[in-house]
Amino acid sequence: MNLPTPAIVAQSAVRRLPRPALLLLCVVYVLAGFWDRAPWKSQDLEALGYMLQLAQPALGETANWFRPTLLGQQDPQLALLPFWLGASFLQWAPTGWEVTFSRLPFIGMLGLTLAATWYAVYALARHPAAQPVAFAFGGEAKPGDYARALADGGLLALLACLGLARLAHEATPALSQLFFASLIFVGLSTLPRWRLHSGLAVVVGMLGLTLSGAPSVALWLGVGGSLIRAVATIDPVQGRLRMLDLGLLALLCLLCITTAGALDLWRWRVVPHTLLDVHILAKLMLWFTWPAWPLALWSLWRWRGQLSQFWRYPHLALPLWFVTVTVGATWFTGFSDRALLLALPGIAALAAFALPTLRRSLGALIDWFTLLFFSICALTIWVVWVAMQTGFPTQPAANVAKLAPGFLPAFSAPAFALALLATLAWASLVKWRIGHHRAAIWKSMVLPASGAVLCWLLLMSLWLPLLNFARSYGPTVQKVQVVTGTARCLQYAGISQAQGAALLFHAQVRLQAATQPSAECPWLVMDEKNLPLLDDRLKALGWTLEGTAARLGERSDRLLIFRPSQPQQPDTPSQPAAASN
Repeated sequence: MNLPTPAIVAQSAVRRLPRPALLLLCVVYVLAGFWDRAPWKSQDLEALGYMLQLAQPALGETANWFRPTLLGQQDPQLALLPFWLGASFLQWAPTGWEVTFSRLPFIGMLGLTLAATWYAVYALARHPAAQPVAFAFGGEAKPGDYARALADGGLLALLACLGLARLAHEATPALSQLFFASLIFVGLSTLPRWRLHSGLAVVVGMLGLTLSGAPSVALWLGVGGSLIRAVATIDPVQGRLRMLDLGLLALLCLLCITTAGALDLWRWRVVPHTLLDVHILAKLMLWFTWPAWPLALWSLWRWRGQLSQFWRYPHLALPLWFVTVTVGATWFTGFSDRALLLALPGIAALAAFALPTLRRSLGALIDWFTLLFFSICALTIWVVWVAMQTGFPTQPAANVAKLAPGFLPAFSAPAFALALLATLAWASLVKWRIGHHRAAIWKSMVLPASGAVLCWLLLMSLWLPLLNFARSYGPTVQKVQVVTGTARCLQYAGISQAQGAALLFHAQVRLQAATQPSAECPWLVMDEKNLPLLDDRLKALGWTLEGTAARLGERSDRLLIFRPSQPQQPDTPSQPAAASN
């Protein structure tokens, strides 16, 4: 039977992408943003606060590993596993390395997400319906080489997505959800061929996603993906799911339901919307999944001959199902970009299947647009950095001084050398790409992926001190400590979880809910927004305003510092009476 495949690919077009270059690109992307970056507002900092409360309960509350709390409040996402992992590594961290150690499991998650996406696309491309047209006299791409080339393109498409950069480099439940969703994706993609390893990936993925605060998404992905694999056309290499496989998957779904119920992880999070809100979701998807979404749409158009019965073709059905479930979750949970993050592996897989169908003119348009976009972005980052260091050009220097008052730039030789090396590598890559070389189906994704990695690396090297100063609570906590001095305990009233986590991490203090002033906790901090509600109560408890600590660039984010209205006498042991003569 002649399958309606639009892929016409010669063996010369699937030559191997150099492994050292691909691995180096992935390593640079994974490490940049995790290493030497302060926790940023607000979810990144809140997640660290939950980990600190579990790993170091002496800082505040009693640790309950099945109900992690921060300032007496439970995580609204009801995530457990990411906090367990971060807190476990925190307990092994030497002094001064707490943030780095808490991020180690998340570094591994991001790296494994990239690997899982590559293997998922490779397995899907091996399906007969995804293979290119056979030539009359031979010379078409070999199945293994063709699948490898598409997998390289899918990985590059994932790296190029703009929405992946910041959220995938935060130690939050969003990254753990992305990782476990990618495990389900690769497990279902390879399930009939490698039953043991694929089944284990699905088990870990569904349970991990459940414990990361998304039990409903785990069930939808697992159940729907299993049905797709069950009704898909028979693959002579991979085979079809057996009744035993479906029975085990059903037991796994039951286990996820039971686990979520036992740990009380089920919550109703549906937010009502109207059709007028569709444009908000569309705008979010346009920039968040750029530049993979145009290729994904092109792929659906070019493979439209198989869309009428797409459930029979897993290389289209599985990515489409993952994207549909994730976009649905984004819609029903209030347009959260963290929910949309789970769609990126599926969109990257669809984008990969567009590569063997691209016309030369369309590929050239992608290259030139990408070249101009990322080159201008990189040049802008360099110009602003030079302005911070030298004061010239004057306008960027004035903008930085206005947006970040008090920031004192300092020259870092390692950061400069790394950024310069990356820029030279980009120039060499551009020279290679615009040269005359044999066609390779992954070439159209080389510049988008490399440009995204370049700009992210420049931001995380040249601009990192500025971003840490502007996006962290470190400067705010320093202003608090100027008033409170060396106090090791602070009382709090009406502060956010991010503010509380900042005090735990930056000030290394113990936090206590507001009561009357005491010698152990002689200072109180409060968010200014809650002053009208709590002012009378604080005065009745014996507190008076002493100072303020504003967060840079946000007038609405200001901490108020209170001292006791009456001087507090430290508790001293009573002296024994002098013996009479």
